[in-house]
Parts: sequence; structure tokens; C-alpha cells
Amino acid sequence: MTTILQGSDVHFGKPHDPQAAEYFLEAVDDIAPDIVVIAGDLTQRAKPREYAAAKAFLDRLGSRPTIVTVGNHDVALYRVWERLGYPFRNYRRYISADLDTSLTIPGATFVSLNSAAPRRAIVNGRLDEAQMRFAARVFQEEAGEGVRVLVTHHAMTAPPDGGGEAHLPRSASWLRALEGMGVEVVLSGHLHRAFVVRHDRDATEEGTGGILLVHSGTASSTRGRRAEREQNSFNVVEVDEEAIAVTRHWREVGGGPFEPTWTEAFARYGVRAPGSPKKKDGRGR
Repeated sequence: MTTILQGSDVHFGKPHDPQAAEYFLEAVDDIAPDIVVIAGDLTQRAKPREYAAAKAFLDRLGSRPTIVTVGNHDVALYRVWERLGYPFRNYRRYISADLDTSLTIPGATFVSLNSAAPRRAIVNGRLDEAQMRFAARVFQEEAGEGVRVLVTHHAMTAPPDGGGEAHLPRSASWLRALEGMGVEVVLSGHLHRAFVVRHDRDATEEGTGGILLVHSGTASSTRGRRAEREQNSFNVVEVDEEAIAVTRHWREVGGGPFEPTWTEAFARYGVRAPGSPKKKDGRGR
């Protein structure tokens, strides 16, 4: 069993909720995952003091394996000269010199791709062919039988509850490429609400492929959206030889610790596992 704790959109800055961040760190200690994923938007306005706080937060995860990626808020918005000239300066200084990274742990290989594109899109993002070649090379080199996971900040699909947020351009093309690499899970953030969508490679043949697109809400800001307004959430993704289970953990802004609220389970390669889903209502009750 490989246990992945997926959070996103911690937003150090004005919308950051420090109590939610403390409860998130407590949950990490309680769950003791094999790896923690933070899928972007560490900061609100990419300021040095926000990055320093984000770095301190990440340091409290200790020696546990961690994957972090860049979000659109991790690039200066109003400091136009910085956004166009050296947009990732503070991220590289405080978090990581590399924007596209990989990590292999027992049972899983992760590739994290920077989908922030400050010179082309302020809110939405982009990926490119060079990043896909990077991912393909990593997954080819790590040719074991563990699950292959891609991490981006921006979503590869629109949320099922509607809304005008755009997903990544060329998502259909990127998903076909990822299927060819054997990727089973894509973890993302950005939209401040949690959902899981299965992208079928071939919907006419049961059991042939399918990538789980697993989206996490905001772990520690006050700006949850739509069904997660005034809420925080993160996901726990558990992978064994036969199935992938996704459990959403939820709390109300101003409330107590995170609690598990619903679980969806899928057999490996996209077939829904027996006994799934187990859901509570959209407010997490």
C-alpha cells in the first residue's frame, strides 16, 4: 500500500488561515503518508515574506518525501516587470531551483510539472512538449511496477459541478501522451474544491486504461469555492495492487480539525472497485 496525502492552495498571504495550516500538519502526522504532495499556490502574491512562511511550513513536514509544484499565485501578478523578467525568482530562492521535478519512492514514481505560465496566461496555465519529454524520460527510466503519478497545479479537466474555470489547454493531447507513459493518476489543485474524474482512454472497452484526475481543494485559505465555500479540504490517495481509493478530508473555516468525509475507490486501470463510492453530501456531512 502506498499512501499519498495531496494538499494544494495553502496561500500564505492575506487569505491564509493559520489554524487550518496547523490542522493540516496535525493530519499529516496522524495519517503518516508515504509522501506529501502540495500542488501549487504556496503564496498569494509571491512576496518574499510569504515564501519564507511557506518554506517554514514545508520544513515542518520533516524528512517525509514531499513533491511541490508552482501555482499561478506563486508568480508576481501586479509586479509586471518581475512577472515578465524573472517570474520564478522567489520560488527558486525559497522552495526549489528546479521547476519540473521527479521523485521515486517504493511503489510509486512522481513527476511534477510547472503549469504556471506567467508570460502567456495569468490565471490559467500551460504545459509544453519539452515537459512531456521530461516526464516520458523519467517514467521510462523508472520502469518498475509502481503507480505512475503526474502532479500539476492546473486541472486537466473542467470540474463536474460547473463553473467558468478553464482547464489546461491541450489537455486531451496531454492525457493521451500520459496514457502512453502508463500514468494512472494526475494530482492537481487551483480550483479550490475537490473532485475526482476518470478519464477513459477507451470507454467502449471495460478495463482498458483510464487516468484518475484527482483534484484537491484549498488546504488552508479562506477562499473555498462553490460547494466548498467556507471550507478547507485535502485528499488521501491510497494505492494497492488492485485499487486506488481517494478519501476527502474536510473542515469548515473557523472549525475544528479535518475529518474524512467521503471515499471513492477505483480498480487499477480505471474500473470502479466493488463497494464504491461512499459519499456524504456536498457540504461534507
